Amino acid sequence: MQGTVPADRAGTFSPFGYPIFRAIWIANLCSNLGAMVQSVAAAWLMTELTDSNQLIALVQASTTLPIMLFGLIAGAIADNFDRRRVMLAAQSGMLVTSAALAALSYADKIGPVTLIAFTLTVGIGTALNSPAWQSSVRQTVPRGDLPQAIALNSMSFNIARSVGPALGGVLISLWDSSLAFALNAVSYLALITVLLRWKPEPRTIARRPIFRAIGVGLRFCFSSSPIRRLLIRGFFLGFAIAGYQALMPAVVGEQLGGSEIDYGMLLTVFGLGSIVAAPFLRKLRQMLELEGLLAISVGFYLVAMSVLAEVHAVIWAAPVAFMAGMAFVAVMTSLNTAMQFRSPDDVLGRCLSTYQAITFGGMAIGAWFWGAVADAFSLSFALHAASAFMAVGTAVLWRIAPMPKAHEGIVEAQ
Repeated sequence: MQGTVPADRAGTFSPFGYPIFRAIWIANLCSNLGAMVQSVAAAWLMTELTDSNQLIALVQASTTLPIMLFGLIAGAIADNFDRRRVMLAAQSGMLVTSAALAALSYADKIGPVTLIAFTLTVGIGTALNSPAWQSSVRQTVPRGDLPQAIALNSMSFNIARSVGPALGGVLISLWDSSLAFALNAVSYLALITVLLRWKPEPRTIARRPIFRAIGVGLRFCFSSSPIRRLLIRGFFLGFAIAGYQALMPAVVGEQLGGSEIDYGMLLTVFGLGSIVAAPFLRKLRQMLELEGLLAISVGFYLVAMSVLAEVHAVIWAAPVAFMAGMAFVAVMTSLNTAMQFRSPDDVLGRCLSTYQAITFGGMAIGAWFWGAVADAFSLSFALHAASAFMAVGTAVLWRIAPMPKAHEGIVEAQ
């Protein structure tokens, strides 16, 4: 299932010329779609179980916190073992967990703590799967197609983000959250099937004890100035944008007076913004470099959070959701690509897991923090505070932790 594409097809969609990339991409789209449906269902279910903005925000945090806690171990596992088998184990575990969540939800045996426990468990599966999946992209396309492959993988996630929330809202309104959880369990089957059929070229693996391997990866990341600056900015941006991501369910339910359909619709618009922006990111990075692209993305988020803090109708929240979606894909795709090109293959899994642990750890801590601010003051205050923090922090980090230039720290093809 390898396949090739002619060299002159190195365009935005050229990775689809490789059968294995195409098969995994389609299967991953199904899995991402199920994950988004479950995410919407879990967030909305929590609004029905509690009035606490902090608990509602913790649903978002519980999906990203495991990446911070277990991401480094997952990266060492990805470098020490067959990445395909690691992904199979993670996907199978998430299937079982999601099926159990669906069953308990159907039986009306779910409370706030139980719901967070299940979303944490699914998050652990995501933490295990992510470094192995990100690292294995190099085994599906040549290096020249790597930026396009990363952008297309991001597009897969954002297509799911545009369709999944609306589908999740419809499923919840037609039945309840248990149907959405069940759909997510089924969605893992496509990727598991493709991974069972995939027979990649064996890698040369220099195995080390897990914690020694983690130490090697961390030393490389923090001794590299370009990577160190990427990690600082990743944590900061993750913490800041969590104000928008985590408070959205509460904003829709409390401030906008909306329903689960309205919440799904806003997330759909967010996903559409990501899809529209993704094909243009490579050219924008070439024109503006990473610093310029991140500055524009921060500007979009500032507008989105400031407007969302003041509006009281869903119709006015939709345009800024589109802007936030464009900014989100620009930030995540650009930082991921920058890490990929500055990480040697023998520590690639650990470098990517370090980046994800720090960035998604920032999101998890930010989700808890901005939720606590909203409980202490108000949703509007929390969103304005997150916006101010992002503006001031960006200005400071532009001076003390500037983004790497186009060719700074690039690792040669291996």
